[in-house]
Amino acid sequence: QVQLVESGGGLVQAGGSLRLSCAASGRTFSRYAMGWFRQAPGKEREFVAAISWNGERTHYADSVKGRFTISRDNAKNTVYLQMNSLKPEDTAVYSCAAGMVIDTTASLYDYWGQGTQVTVSS
Repeated sequence: QVQLVESGGGLVQAGGSLRLSCAASGRTFSRYAMGWFRQAPGKEREFVAAISWNGERTHYADSVKGRFTISRDNAKNTVYLQMNSLKPEDTAVYSCAAGMVIDTTASLYDYWGQGTQVTVSS
């Protein structure tokens, strides 16, 4: 069992930056691939970024490539999402998820956090 808690969301102006954190409980965190997903009002949840269990592989949605960076610290049981050059269209609830494979498909992740709101003003 893995419990995930996100933090770091907030209100930021377009062009600004935020760093989201996802803290995991349990000693098995390092076994899991981790993903970030987001859901804007009235829209379906979409993949943002993912990282393998050891951090050696990452994958990004085209819409965030070059602006967002996913990383993890297994010693701290935490995964991060550094978001730069934010745009109003990045506004959404961001959730982290843990799964056995690095993938863009939400249904392949086993554990989910509650999410943190990111709002980007124009």
